[in-house]
Amino acid sequence: MKLIIAALLAASASAFAPAQVGKTSTSLNAFEDELGAQPPLGFFDPLGMLTDADQERFDRLRYVEVKHGRICQLAFLGQIVT
Repeated sequence: MKLIIAALLAASASAFAPAQVGKTSTSLNAFEDELGAQPPLGFFDPLGMLTDADQERFDRLRYVEVKHGRICQLAFLGQIVT
């Protein structure tokens, strides 16, 4: 019984140990100094839409995102007004 309790305590203590973090290099490093890249995440691309992208594709996606954001703001304002 004492052995089981000791094993459980050791297993639960290991959950709080710091994880091993390695430095990786990806193609997203090309966009690390763009507007919006903030530490500690840096450039955040969770869907991987820009893994093989160039600067032109990045600029196009950013333009479309801003455009859709403005349309959503106008739609919300229209909802409030009506």
